[in-house]
Order: sequence, then structure tokens, then C-alpha cells
Amino acid sequence: MAVRLAERAAIVLFAADGMNNQEIAAAMNITRQKAGRWRLRYGELGLPGIEKDAPRPGRHRRIDDAQRAAVVRKTLRETPEGHTHWSRSTMAAATGLSDSTIGRIWREHGLKPHLVKTFKLSNDPDFVEKLKDIVGLYLSPPEHAVVFSCDEKSQIQALDRTQPSLPMKRGRCGTMTHDYKRNGTTSLFAAMNTLDGTIISQCHARHRHQEWLRFLNLLKAEAPGDVAVHVICDNYATHKHAKVQAWAKRNRRFVFHFTPTGASWLNMVERFFRDLTDKALRRGSFYNVDDLTGAIMEYVNQHNDDPKPFIWTKSANDILAKVKRARKALNKA
Repeated sequence: MAVRLAERAAIVLFAADGMNNQEIAAAMNITRQKAGRWRLRYGELGLPGIEKDAPRPGRHRRIDDAQRAAVVRKTLRETPEGHTHWSRSTMAAATGLSDSTIGRIWREHGLKPHLVKTFKLSNDPDFVEKLKDIVGLYLSPPEHAVVFSCDEKSQIQALDRTQPSLPMKRGRCGTMTHDYKRNGTTSLFAAMNTLDGTIISQCHARHRHQEWLRFLNLLKAEAPGDVAVHVICDNYATHKHAKVQAWAKRNRRFVFHFTPTGASWLNMVERFFRDLTDKALRRGSFYNVDDLTGAIMEYVNQHNDDPKPFIWTKSANDILAKVKRARKALNKA
């Protein structure tokens, strides 16, 4: 308002100096009509004429500020009986306002009761130490060593659709039935080389410590024999089995780094699993486990033909600052 008032005052002052509307408009880079309007308002009403805007046309607000505040307060502090959250219709019924009015009030205040975001904060007592250890491997890997981000994608189902799918065509997306037949499962063991993005993988019917040892032997065979091998994995009991620990003692060049409990997002290979699901599995139809395994290995091979490493950008301090903010917000709730 202060900027607008200064502009209007300048128009009046230029007019007092004898300038006409056209000259004022050119000097202030405004329209001739605007200069004339505020000269006229000042001439009719004096200083109050330029201090306040004229009443604007249109319907007056039927919902006052108190009603709007009541809707916002109800949205934030209450839930409808028998429901977990408000919808426009339930709030409209509770307040006597229209659905569109409720939607407008929610938009004005940035309220979205129909949406919820998920989160997970690790309660691992060694969270900070494990976080710094693993992020350090991503951002500053040791020399003369290879770093593998490892995990299992267990119980991948070979799902076969009950009816044939229809292909995409102009004006219509592809279709597939929502129901399916289960034709068995497989578990994918995968290790991502964090330096170049290549994947080493095996599929097994089960995911016990026996299968994990077979996979570690595959890593041992694939990794150069003269370098240390750093393995990042989660806290799944299989990874800490007594026989796995005995294997690690026999293979001293393997160093295991465990992610904090409840922090699987810290394991970079999870991003590869996400891409595999989105691009090769979710829309697939598999007649049996061999068909499913073939599709997985085909995707892995194509990925390795042109591998691209995932770039980790957040430092440990950046992540810790975000975790602290989240804990602070939870403590206030």
C-alpha cells in the first residue's frame, strides 16, 4: 500500500507543477487513464481520495473471517466421527457450508487433509556413527578398494494376469487386469558398484544365510583379488549369521558396513530395486519363476551395458540436520 500511495502522491505533485495526464504518464511510465483517475480522485476528495482504494464491484463475501477460522481450526484439531480425516463433503456437512467453499478455504490456507506423507526415523543408538561411515564411503571412497552396496529384493512374485492386456493406442493408454495368478517367487541378491554403477546379481528361491554366502562368494570371484572390498548391507539376521561371520574372518579383505536400523534409504542399491520394479516388473506378466528370473536378468544385463552410477549428494551433516528438525517437530506434536 505504501508503494501505491507514493505513486498516487507523485501523480498529484506532477499535476500541481502543471503537467497534463499525457506528460505525467510518460514521466512515470504509467497509462494516461491511471494518471487522470488519481488526479480526479484527489480533486474530488482530497488526500483521503488517494489513501484508500475505491469500493470494487462484485458480490460481497458471504463467509466472514470467523467462519473461515472455524473451518481451519476444525480441520487441524478434529476428525469426523468414524473417519480418519476430513473430506470436502464431510466438512461441508459439519459446518453448513458448500463443498466448493470448503475447498476454497483449504486452498487459501494450504490444507490438504486427503494427503499424508510417510516418514521413518531410526532409533539405532549408533545411528550417527553408521551414517557417517556409509556416507563417507559414498562421498570419499578409500583408495585401492571397491565399494558394493548390497541387499536382497526378496519374495518377488511371478504374477500372471488373468486376461490378456490391451496395448496402448492413440487416445487410449494400455490396459491390464487388476487381478492375477501367483506362479511362485524368487529373491534377487544384488550388489551395486558405487563407483561405476554396475550390478552383480543372483536369483535364489530362498533368502537364507546359505544363499547370502553363495552371493558373497560370487562377489569374491568378481572383485579384483588385490583390493579391499567394502560391503554395505542392512541388519537382516542373515547378514550376521555365525557362518557369515566365520566367512568374513576367512576373507579379511571383505569389510562389512551395516546401515542403521530402520534406515534402508541409506543403501544405494535400493534405488536400483526401485527402477527395476518400475521398468521391468510392475507391468509384467510372468508364466512361471523362470520367466520372471529371465526378465530380471535381462534388465540387469541391459543396465550393465550402459551403467550409470547413482550420485550421492547429501553430506552426513546435512542428513543429521534434517533428522534433528524431524525429531524436534515430533517432540512438539
